[in-house]
Amino acid sequence: MTTTSNTGENVNQSLSDIQLDALRELANIASGTAATALSQMLGREVEISVPKALALPPADAVDACGDAEAHVAGVAVPLQGDISGLVLLLIPFEHAEALCALLGVEPHTEVGDSALREIGNILATSYLMGLGAMTGLDLEPSPPELHADMLGAIVSTLLVSVSGAHELALVLDSELDVSGEPCSISFLLLPTSGQISDLLAPLGLAEPAV
Repeated sequence: MTTTSNTGENVNQSLSDIQLDALRELANIASGTAATALSQMLGREVEISVPKALALPPADAVDACGDAEAHVAGVAVPLQGDISGLVLLLIPFEHAEALCALLGVEPHTEVGDSALREIGNILATSYLMGLGAMTGLDLEPSPPELHADMLGAIVSTLLVSVSGAHELALVLDSELDVSGEPCSISFLLLPTSGQISDLLAPLGLAEPAV
């Protein structure tokens, strides 16, 4: 799922190049941890491309995540700890079906939905473990919730539900390849308290760009 946003370039100017590089490195570590976890779960090789990191106002996050009318499976994982908020993984329907097939379960069934929640839970937890390892922050995931709808509807609804997410949302966008089958998963972090600066503070990079 390619991240596209007409406003991303201007918004990113609120962060310095060093801060953006640090966020990309955090995304890279987190994505690698998640790819390893997914590989172990599926028993197949999983490769990941260089992730993108964007700092966007939540209102622009829908455009950043892709086509608002695309049908996706969204796994939302509430986040507590040093940073509270929401972790959201967006998986295109056809790729969600491919993941179910790899697990030997029927998509769009109770068992298939359970499998997607478990995949989302493992990926989100792995992302947070990667971020926590780099920052020393305590990031605690809650049980995942599965949403199936158009991308715009899912993201918009969840953005409204995350009270206080009114400054910047961190978008980590990664492309996963499971045993030669393209599988794109977009990862969105929406903090409600302790914004992006809390991820950068342990790295000594929390000061706003001049």
